[in-house]
Amino acid sequence: MSAPRARLDRVAVLIPTYDERDNIGPIVARVRAAVPSADVVVLDDNSPDGTGALADELAAVDPQVHVIHRARKAGLGAAYLHGFRWALDHGYDAVVEMDADGSHQPEHLVDLLTAAEDADLVIGSRWVPGGAVVNWPVHRKALSVGANVYTRVLLGMPVHDATAGYRVYRASTLEAIGLGDVASQGYCFQVDLTQRTVRSGLTVVEVPITFVERERGESKMSGDVMGEALKRITTWGIGHRVGQLRQTLRREPRWHRL
Repeated sequence: MSAPRARLDRVAVLIPTYDERDNIGPIVARVRAAVPSADVVVLDDNSPDGTGALADELAAVDPQVHVIHRARKAGLGAAYLHGFRWALDHGYDAVVEMDADGSHQPEHLVDLLTAAEDADLVIGSRWVPGGAVVNWPVHRKALSVGANVYTRVLLGMPVHDATAGYRVYRASTLEAIGLGDVASQGYCFQVDLTQRTVRSGLTVVEVPITFVERERGESKMSGDVMGEALKRITTWGIGHRVGQLRQTLRREPRWHRL
C-alpha cells in the first residue's frame, strides 16, 4: 500500500489580475463563500484601472485575503510562478490557479479539493464527460479541442484538457517538478506544468467543470500567446518522440535460440 497523502489544511487560491477591477470583488467573495477555510492571494500586475488598490481594500477587512503587487504586466506564467513561490514560502499545503473573470466558478472548488486528497494535480476539465463551456462560439470550442488533441497525441499525455487554467497543485508537486527553468506563458505554461507532472510519475486527475466565458472586461488571450503555445508544444513533442526513438534503438535485440 502507498503511504497516505498529507492533509490539505492550508490552501491558497491564486488569482492573477490585470485590469480586473469590475471582477475582483465578486470573485473574491465567491471564493470566500465556497471554501471559507482557503486564503485568497491576488497577484496584480500593476493594473492601471486600480485593481490592486481595490484588492488592498478587500485585504484590509479580511485577513484571509492577501495582495501581491507586481511591478508590471509580465504574463500569466510569471504571475503564477511568483504566487507559487510565495505560497511555498508561507507553508501552504496546496495552491489553486483561478481566473479573476468568473470563468472558473469557485463553486467547483470543493470538488477539485476533494479530488486533490488522492492526487498530485487536479485539473478542472472542460473536455471530459460532464464538462462544458458556456458562451463560446463554435470556432473557439473547435480551436480548444483541437489544441488539446494535438497536445495529447504529440506529448503522449493521458490528459484531455492540458491547457486548462483551473487547477489544484499540491505543494509537494510544485517542489517535485521544479520551477526554476519554467519560462512559458499562457496556455503553454499550463501544458508545461502538466507534462512536468506526468513525466515525474505523479497522479493527475481531471474533474469536470462548467467554464463560463467572462461577462465583464476583455480577454487577455492574444495571437502571440497562441503562437508561443504552438511553437513550444511542437518542440516538446518532437523532443519527446525523439527520446522514445532513442530508447527503442538502445534496447538490445532479443535473439531466440533455435
